[in-house]
Amino acid sequence: MSYAGATAARSLRRLRVGGPRPLSAYGRKISVRFCSSGMTLDNINRAAVDRIIRVDHAGEYGANRIYAGQMAVLGRTSVGPVIQKMWDQEKDHLKKFNELMVAFRVRPTVLMPFWNVMGFALGAGTALLGKAGAMACTVAVEESIAHHYNNQIRTLMEEEPEKYQELLQVIRKFRDEELEHHDIGLEHDAELISLLTQRSPSPARPGLCLTTEALTFQGKCDFKIGHHPKMMPG
Repeated sequence: MSYAGATAARSLRRLRVGGPRPLSAYGRKISVRFCSSGMTLDNINRAAVDRIIRVDHAGEYGANRIYAGQMAVLGRTSVGPVIQKMWDQEKDHLKKFNELMVAFRVRPTVLMPFWNVMGFALGAGTALLGKAGAMACTVAVEESIAHHYNNQIRTLMEEEPEKYQELLQVIRKFRDEELEHHDIGLEHDAELISLLTQRSPSPARPGLCLTTEALTFQGKCDFKIGHHPKMMPG
């Protein structure tokens, strides 16, 4: 082989080494990236990080199933694009926590089958009440998730915020997006269904209460937080 040919072959090998990696390699890449800010598997509070990632993964999975149920009913209506946009963000959230589960070797919650079935049923059930019902569900669930995110931020800030800086950035970003979904729900008639259900209880209310209580129960098990998030109008 000529000198030029050998040089080209070495360059090609370097390009292949730097190319896209499979999920397992990507998981290691995430771990290294967090290591750059001082967060490694050896020097973190493993119990706290495991609980945070497990709870958030379950919450985002449940939110995805809720939006899937809503889109199954309302996907072709005028509010369909609004729900789809929020669902797309939830997909990004779930993708990130899937990556963090691999990077930090966290096992998923045992409640995954519950979130799978109950999440879709809740989304579809509230959507059958119309746009206002779906948005009331969004307001309640997103507020509960944001509440847990705030507790997690507080927990990490009490540890070593510099060490957990990148994880804090992820949680804050997702918390802010959940609150945006909450506000979108209020802007799309969520308060209307609240007024109606005060006079005539909605058939979807037991499922909504069960889901938000399950989120709170899981958070209490993991963080021992004291109070259920206050339900806002809608």
